Amino acid sequence: MDRWSEFELFVQTAELGSLSRAAEALGMSNAAASRGLVSLENRLNARLVERNTRRLGLTQAGEIFYRRCKSILADMKEAEATTSATTVVASGTLRITGSLSFCMKHIAPLLPEFTRRYPQINVQLDAANRYFDLIESGIDIAIRTKEYESDSNITVRKLAWTRRILAASPAYLARNGTPTRLEELSAHKLLTYTHANNPSELHLSRDGKTRIVKVQSLLEANDGQILRSAALEGLGILVQPNYIVFDDVVAGRLVPVLDDWDLPRLAINIAYQNRSHLPARTRVFIDFIVQHFQDMDFERKWTAKFAN
Repeated sequence: MDRWSEFELFVQTAELGSLSRAAEALGMSNAAASRGLVSLENRLNARLVERNTRRLGLTQAGEIFYRRCKSILADMKEAEATTSATTVVASGTLRITGSLSFCMKHIAPLLPEFTRRYPQINVQLDAANRYFDLIESGIDIAIRTKEYESDSNITVRKLAWTRRILAASPAYLARNGTPTRLEELSAHKLLTYTHANNPSELHLSRDGKTRIVKVQSLLEANDGQILRSAALEGLGILVQPNYIVFDDVVAGRLVPVLDDWDLPRLAINIAYQNRSHLPARTRVFIDFIVQHFQDMDFERKWTAKFAN
């Protein structure tokens, strides 16, 4: 059994949880499969599979090797689909991650058109308000507000800048009044993002001067959609980026507060692994979303001041 066959056997065993089922899927005998797995472990000098349970499980080394193997095999299958030196079929599984808010508002609505154009791509969307290790997790594309990556193997490309704003529902402001000075914020109920840098402090700038305002949160949440929903229900003044609340402000469902002051802006970036030959499935999605952001003119909309 050659190395690629051993890799495929190992991946099938990991995914099916059974060496015999993997052998059946690959059309080989159980004995040949067992020899292949032992050969792979001996060559790596590492135990990949725990065999002392009814369902096979992976060791820690096996988990790491599985993710790498699956990515390598996917790239190999795509390479085999190359019809010329310049043409590659965009196919296979594309894993994308981003915050729940970004995935809901700016990725999920694009998928019908994207999958219509590229029907051979299967999209896996991992919405999470944390940063995955792209390489260890087998992620193709991540949407992040980090301006740089500590790993030099990751490429970061900016999609757009966005302002962060204070905003509340008309009903809340009618009951509690609209603050016109920073000092008045202390009398209001704030809705803040748990993962922000110092959520209890607002760093606001105007005319080259910065003020730090201490705030007391009525609600802290780890997702922007929770804060948006609470603000729409009149619970308080939220602090959120425009990419989440822009449509609500335009529609009048939320009203900007102290919009002559600026909070630190966020860069919305797309991150992906450095490769000499980027997989076609990754390349076409990057081109697709970059073009969409340009067509929608998001950076201009999200960084402009709202008219009073």
